[in-house]
Amino acid sequence: MAAAPRVEPTPLPTLTRGLGARLLAITIALVLLGEVLIYVPSIARFRVQYLGEKLASAHLATAVLLSYPDTPLDMSAEEAILDQAGLVGLVVADQRRWLALGGMPPVAAVYRLPDEMVIDKIWLALRTVVTGGDRLVRVIGPSPTDPDVTVDIVINEAGLARELRGYSSRILQLSLFLSALVAGSLFLLLRRLIVRPVRRLTASVVAFRENPNDPEALVPSSDRSDELGIVARETGRMQRRLRAALRQRERLVALGTAVGKINHDLRNVLASAMLVSDRLEASSDPQVKKVAPRLIEALERAARLCAETLAFARSETPELKLERFHLQPLLETCADANPGRGDRWRFRNDVPLTLELWADRDQVYRVFANLFRNAVDAMADHGGLLAVQAWRSDREVVVEVTDTGPGLPEGVHARLFEAFIGTDRPGGTGLGLHIARDIARRHGGDLLLASTGKDGTTFRVILPAAN
Repeated sequence: MAAAPRVEPTPLPTLTRGLGARLLAITIALVLLGEVLIYVPSIARFRVQYLGEKLASAHLATAVLLSYPDTPLDMSAEEAILDQAGLVGLVVADQRRWLALGGMPPVAAVYRLPDEMVIDKIWLALRTVVTGGDRLVRVIGPSPTDPDVTVDIVINEAGLARELRGYSSRILQLSLFLSALVAGSLFLLLRRLIVRPVRRLTASVVAFRENPNDPEALVPSSDRSDELGIVARETGRMQRRLRAALRQRERLVALGTAVGKINHDLRNVLASAMLVSDRLEASSDPQVKKVAPRLIEALERAARLCAETLAFARSETPELKLERFHLQPLLETCADANPGRGDRWRFRNDVPLTLELWADRDQVYRVFANLFRNAVDAMADHGGLLAVQAWRSDREVVVEVTDTGPGLPEGVHARLFEAFIGTDRPGGTGLGLHIARDIARRHGGDLLLASTGKDGTTFRVILPAAN
């Protein structure tokens, strides 16, 4: 037996390169992205609020002066009012009067708050944060406390830039804190719920690949109802089935070796039996002459079966020897090969005499020999009727084999045609139906379980019809 190929070990990914690290990085990135999306409109709103407060301060500082427009105001009083409001100059006007303080020096930019679009507010706020410096800007807009009053002020943009940068710094610190908190919490949660089960599943799969016979390599059963639980349970079932298949393969290899060893001796035994059968055929006894042809045919079929079994053990598929023949007499021969006909069970052949197949006669014989043997065994306790009917459908012949046995157990339906599995009969090999279906499919047909129950079982065989 050839040595098993060496299996290279598969290292599991480290924590820094595994699924957990990627989930952590993605979580941090998404939290930061969310904070950026929150920061952009909030910084624009902060700028508008800051400028609105400046307009409100200018209106409040001049409210008394607007009520008494004839009151003289010296230069020192004007400077005090402007310093208190943080302004360089202002003009306040309503529908009846206006007031100007400090003059209106040249400015670097003019902001008209009511006319700014959302995208303009965002752009101007970000530009102020990045490039805002010691320059004068003019702000025009209605007073927040009285929409009928228009306020026109000149301020130093350095104060606005300083406030915006301070706000941005606080937002950044809060974002980093929330990112660390949310990402850490989510990472621990995902690690417990997803990463650890996936790593255990991965480790079990890798260990099973390296040593399928190790019982510790099976995926542990999980009672989780989510997708990971389903994957764990199905992977465990798959591993157990694969392990059974590997063991079956080992048994088949051993069986093939044994068949190769006994094939030569068995063929010698059959050759001796055929020599004896030839002498029997030359006998003058009428009874001997009657059974001799069937005996010779059975021995020849056994010899061919021996050769085909050896080819199967060598993983060779025997070539089909297609010929045209009638189905009805072949079924009679299959029925006669089973003991007890007429005494313990009856046979009814409803196949038309003219129905012909285009197939390998010996292989078709094996199909129905297996089906008839199973049917007779199923009726062994109480006897019954084995009935066969057939009809032609287009280029196919459909044959139904029915017995009156107790039916098949529920547990074997799904795996009925699998090798070494589809039998519950003591002494059965579980190969009969598997071989029969394989032969039918090699002819381009199939073997199906049509029905089964307390009243009996029906198998349907589909084979190519003769033209």
